[in-house]
Amino acid sequence: MKRTFAAGIAGFAALLLASSAMAGEAKVFETKSAINNLSTVMVDGGKARDLTVGLGSGAYRRPGDPANMFYAVSDRGPNFVCGDVQDVLGVAEDVVCKGKKVRIYPTPDYSPSIYTIFLNDDGSFDIKDVITIKDQNGVPLTGLTNKLTVAKTEKPVDANGNPLEQSVSSIDAEGIIRLADGSYWIGEENGPSVLHVAADGTVNERIVPAGSEKDFEGAAYKVSGGLPAILVTRQTNRGIESMAVSPDETKLYFMVQNPLANPNADAYKAAKNTRLFVYDRVAEKLTGEYIYQLDDPQTFRNDPSKKQNAPRISEVLALGNDRLLVLERTDKTTKLHEIKLDGATNILATRWDDMSTSPSLEQENDLSKIDLVAVNKTLRFDSADYPEAPNKLEGLAIMGNGALAMINDNDFGIKGDPTKVILIEGLVQADKF
Repeated sequence: MKRTFAAGIAGFAALLLASSAMAGEAKVFETKSAINNLSTVMVDGGKARDLTVGLGSGAYRRPGDPANMFYAVSDRGPNFVCGDVQDVLGVAEDVVCKGKKVRIYPTPDYSPSIYTIFLNDDGSFDIKDVITIKDQNGVPLTGLTNKLTVAKTEKPVDANGNPLEQSVSSIDAEGIIRLADGSYWIGEENGPSVLHVAADGTVNERIVPAGSEKDFEGAAYKVSGGLPAILVTRQTNRGIESMAVSPDETKLYFMVQNPLANPNADAYKAAKNTRLFVYDRVAEKLTGEYIYQLDDPQTFRNDPSKKQNAPRISEVLALGNDRLLVLERTDKTTKLHEIKLDGATNILATRWDDMSTSPSLEQENDLSKIDLVAVNKTLRFDSADYPEAPNKLEGLAIMGNGALAMINDNDFGIKGDPTKVILIEGLVQADKF
């Protein structure tokens, strides 16, 4: 079977509604929108690097929205580690990092934003309605790291190696949904945290791990400690990178990208057990915490690895009540697993949320030894079967006829990768879309 859409379908609406399309057929979209162009960065003695907007950290289409439209969210902005300095800027690592372990932000004023994406029948997509995420005073947030004392964090510098000031308000937006009332919920990686954001992009509330609230004092928005305290042990740059909502909008779902560094980084590197949370919007509290076991890293066919921390979770999409699609990926391979919470152990507020528990949940990959049951997984998609699929897929949205749109995070074009959307029909069945 050829995995391309039939040619000659007139108009995107007709393409979406065509009943003749076969399951597994794919179409790839790219953009020429000027909004996608961010800036050009260059340092003395280096090379020019053209940056684009990293649109695809998360995605969502709200039921009732136009059939060819979805929302996307960007993360903290262009950033890279010292090991990438030579490739990105064309100068030696020490010129920028100066022997220190830092993270480089070449455009430190960039504000994480929400974008509206429209897919066109000619294989292009348009970017419209950019909403900057901001505090209660209307000040746009940056993506620079928070000055954390409870959780670990990174020290930011600009492209010339000059130290940048950390912020209590900054966020690393990674997952997004939009409710019927127009507001958004966003999964945030650095804190880690989840945010409720008004329709105009104003942060109404940021929910952080209990006990870490003081690290966000002075933020011009409400901060509450509604997440388990144990989440401060997340590995750096491995926080919350997903957000989903049940069809009736009563429940939010989000996951930690990788197992926690609990009690240390060695446990994180070897662990398979990451955590999926259920938040009751009516009661305004967590009601569930479940175990999701990451796949064997050798099964990611485009880039098999011996490192158990190579696989990670980058998106969750609700297909029904407590029925989810989980995006599990490495750098070059993406898998989609359908899961159901029914039958899995709810570990919320048990000893597995206590940092003093030893051995920790992250130190026991054989759950049968501790009488716990992880969520059951059914593979629905493997990008190794689709050579046209971009690397680092991170956003999922169900389009107007049930086709699944996946968008990649191109890391703002730091390594020259474009943003692409791949649309595939027949992969999943949702209760409504």
